[in-house]
Amino acid sequence: MMERSSELERVWRRDYANHTEAICDITECIVGFYNNKRLHSKLGNLPPTVYERAMASKSPIEVSGIS
Repeated sequence: MMERSSELERVWRRDYANHTEAICDITECIVGFYNNKRLHSKLGNLPPTVYERAMASKSPIEVSGIS
């Protein structure tokens, strides 16, 4: 996973002023890259945000008439 190692390198090369700044930067990497750009084979090779939008637009199916 080349993108994973490059993201880790980014964190190790940076000098953060405090813990909060580090958390914000790492969160931005995760949300910005992994959720919006990185394709996931378990999601049909779609990024998670695209997959979630597609699933939300589908009509729910009824699984049982028993209540």
